[in-house]
Order: sequence, then structure tokens, then C-alpha cells
Amino acid sequence: MSTAGAKAVASAAANGVSTAGIGAVVTGPCPPVPAVSRPPRPAPPRADPAQRAVGGAALATPGLVAPAGVAAPPAVPATSWLVADLDTGAVLGGCGPHEYATPASVQKLLLAAAMLPKLDPRQVVTVTAGDLDIEPGSSAVGLAEGGRYRVETIWLGLLLESGNEAANALARLGGGADGLPGGVRAMNEEARRLGALQTHAVTPSGLDGPGQFTSAYDLALIARACFADPAFRRYDATREAEIPAQPALREKAFQIQNDNQLLYRYPGALGGKTGYTDLARHTYVGAAERNGRRLVVTLLGAEVVDKRGWQQGAALLDWGFALPRDASVGRLVRPGELASPAPGSSVAPPALAAAGGPAGLEPVGHRWLRPGPLAGLSLAALVVGVAALVLVLRRRAVRRQP
Repeated sequence: MSTAGAKAVASAAANGVSTAGIGAVVTGPCPPVPAVSRPPRPAPPRADPAQRAVGGAALATPGLVAPAGVAAPPAVPATSWLVADLDTGAVLGGCGPHEYATPASVQKLLLAAAMLPKLDPRQVVTVTAGDLDIEPGSSAVGLAEGGRYRVETIWLGLLLESGNEAANALARLGGGADGLPGGVRAMNEEARRLGALQTHAVTPSGLDGPGQFTSAYDLALIARACFADPAFRRYDATREAEIPAQPALREKAFQIQNDNQLLYRYPGALGGKTGYTDLARHTYVGAAERNGRRLVVTLLGAEVVDKRGWQQGAALLDWGFALPRDASVGRLVRPGELASPAPGSSVAPPALAAAGGPAGLEPVGHRWLRPGPLAGLSLAALVVGVAALVLVLRRRAVRRQP
């Protein structure tokens, strides 16, 4: 383990974060990433050692972490990545899982996690000039100013063709009276609720902005929340859709296609999201199911050498599916599990188990359910009963004293 990783582990242990399972992993440097011409990288926030150990102290390393005794993961040219089980939350391995990076369009998954529960997919809304105010040359689905579209159509434009104007429209619609700024604020609130403490959104689309960061671990938390939503799964797995005509604007209907090649070329693919900017480089999230097991992969800062981003993700998914089902180097925290300190706060998260499913939750299919109210009542009754028994025994002991 690197010196930086060891310091993070020590700090995490001092703050009550579990360091169990450290001996069951192997660590090492991440593969080198080719140098490219790119804008200067923004300075990330000061790393909080406790936040770097969220999900298990073994994840605090800036290098590679994988289960001991298994085949080494493929060497992908990405600055960071992570593979996790969507159902159990087990983290199977990663490279710099808590290293700060810029997200590009995978940011749209956070927008989906925040806004899908808020917006009625059947509502018809009007696209504004402000929605179309995007960076020239950036990805757009082709929505028309003044056009009237169902919210569902805008979601498809967002997830299939990464429309930045679709992102603006959805953030504005979900931002209440504050519009788009309110939507971005809601995204950051959702990130903290999910435990994605290293994520800060500045734009809803993932277009670069000052102070905008995420991590491979945080992306996995966000993706897990998205894939728990049936509407997201349906939109994200759609291969093609039609943007309807706008007769009043003399705009014809046209087809759009999903740009995530994993859906077409990887057996069992569930969906995901692609991303790219000159600053972020290639970013990718992909999910697939095999033999009843659902895995997700996240990559940041990838370079295309001999494989595109989705192909690098596919190689890591293959590696994850080949691991034993109980293999783990950490876990994804569940929504609401962590305290929600403000960005930059040094408040440490509560103690976290290093591996296994979310504590207090029961696996049911593709979901985690809390025990029902009867379980809580039974526990309360047991506690009351034990207290009463202790009181009776104490009274008997008093009467027996000489």
C-alpha cells in the first residue's frame, strides 16, 4: 500500500471507520495513462482522509485495489475506475476509487437520480431559449426553441444522445422557482444524500465548470441509485426513439439512437452513460447482468489507445463477472447512511463495514428493503421484556440479602 493510502487508512481508523478486510486485498500502482494535450487540470478540494475511506479503508489508496488470490484486472488507460455489484453493493476492485476527477457527461446520471422522482414523464413542457444556451459544438439532441415535448421525450434525448439542452431543460423544470440553479442545487443535495461526498455539480450536463468534481466511487453510488429506478432502466436501455414533429415551428420528426455501444455489443448489457470533454477526457459508466448478477463499472480520465471507453468498461465487467460472488474490497454505502456535511467539511462519516451488503437491509431481487414495522415492534418488545426480567431478578436479589 502506498504511503498516502496508509495515512488515509490510519486516519480512517482513528475516526471510527472500519479497516477490516485490509489483509484480503492486494494493492499496487495504477497503469500509466498516456500524456495528452489538455487544458490545465483544476485543483481539487483538499482530500479528507475519512471521506477517502468511505466504503472501507482499503479504498483509500490512490492506486490499485483488488481481492487477493484472483486474476489481476485488465490494465486500462484510465486515471481511476471501480467495479461494484449493483445488488449487494460489494466493491470488487478499483484504481484510485476516491481520486478526484472531472465527470463530463456521466454527470447526467446525477441529474437523473435527482430529477426522475420529481418530474411527471407525461407532462408536456416548452423548451426555452435558455435551455438551448449550451457550449457551441457540444452534444445536443436537437430540441427546438418553443417546441413542446413530453418530459419522457426529453429524458430519452438526455440518455440516448447526451443532449446538453435536454439537461438544461430537466434541471430547470426540477429546480422549482429557482429554475436551472435550483436544479443544480438539487443535484448536489442528492449527491450528499447518496453518500457521494466527493461530488460537486456546477452544470447539469457535465460541461466543465469551476469546482466540478466526482470520483469513480461516487459515480458507482449514483449509478446504483439510477438503476434502482424502473423508469431510468427503461430509458437508458432504449436503443432508438423518435423526437416528435413540431408543426407550429415547421420542425419534422427525427430519430435518435443510443450512443452507448455496450448495449449493442455486450451480452447482458443494461445501459450506462458515455462522456467526453477535453478536460475530463473519456468517462464512462456501464452496467450488465450475467447469471443473475448485476455489475456496474465506472471510469474517469480514460484515453483511447486500442479500446474505446465502453470497451475498457466491458473488459473490467468481464473481470468482475469472473470473480467469486463473495469477492470484495469494500462496499457502496446506502442512501442516507452518511451524515451530510457541507462540501469541504472535515466531519468524518460514521463507522463503515469494509464489505458485504448494506447493513440493516434485506436483498429482495434487485432492491434492498428495510425490515418492516413488525420487526421494529418485535425488537422493542424484546428490549422491554429483557428490562422487566432484569428488574425482577434485582428485586429478588435484594430480598435474599442478609
